[in-house]
Amino acid sequence: MSVLRVFIADDEAPARERLKELLLDIAHEVPTEVVGEARQGLEAVELVPGSSAQVLLLDIEMPGMRGLEVARHLAGLENGPAVVFITAHDKHAVEAFELSALDYLLKPVRAQRLAAALKKAAAGRPPDGEQLAQAHGDAREYLSVTERHRIVLVPVRDIVFLRAEQKYVTLRTKARSHLIEEALIALEHEFEKRFVRIHRNCLVARGAIRGFERAAPSNEEPHWMVVLDGIEERLPVSRRQWPMLRELAEARNLK
Repeated sequence: MSVLRVFIADDEAPARERLKELLLDIAHEVPTEVVGEARQGLEAVELVPGSSAQVLLLDIEMPGMRGLEVARHLAGLENGPAVVFITAHDKHAVEAFELSALDYLLKPVRAQRLAAALKKAAAGRPPDGEQLAQAHGDAREYLSVTERHRIVLVPVRDIVFLRAEQKYVTLRTKARSHLIEEALIALEHEFEKRFVRIHRNCLVARGAIRGFERAAPSNEEPHWMVVLDGIEERLPVSRRQWPMLRELAEARNLK
């Protein structure tokens, strides 16, 4: 077996050292090289893409960003690592992993279980986004844009609107636009508390709505545009969505 490149992400230094000791113990069975370490989730997202890691040993409970969200962002990499999650004995987490067919190890990690997980990961492939979304459950705090060999994280709180355009979705903040490959309907379900649909192809942040303007009449029917905070562009509201948006406007005393 060729040497397996491993990245370790865990916020506890003793846990990282323990994993490195176990990797040495099983080197005769599964030769490995540790190509990087991260102490928290955001650091893992930053460092893993340039590490050439084949396997990521990823603790699910870390500050900054939890392990499952880290894995969801890394899933967008062209040659991303296989992921082995590490967790304390948490019944709900284990059930989620098993339901989604994700690999995991329980703490304290044992040498033979680690060896078996690494062999399986080396022969497998990275988890896909659907598996990870199913196990994660919670809405993400960031959306990710993959640019060459790095991942750009965009805080969801900064997003003004999301608009479907052919196979991509345009993610718009006050500062700039990004293209992401995610389904608008899935984003609507995940972030239903933060975004509202104004048209079949567009979601806007509820907190970014500043009002509505009447557009030039079309077929003598009223046509409304939404005014968004920090964005000059006005977005059309469909007739189907207008009654619900009018109620939202009245509840917030918007004009």
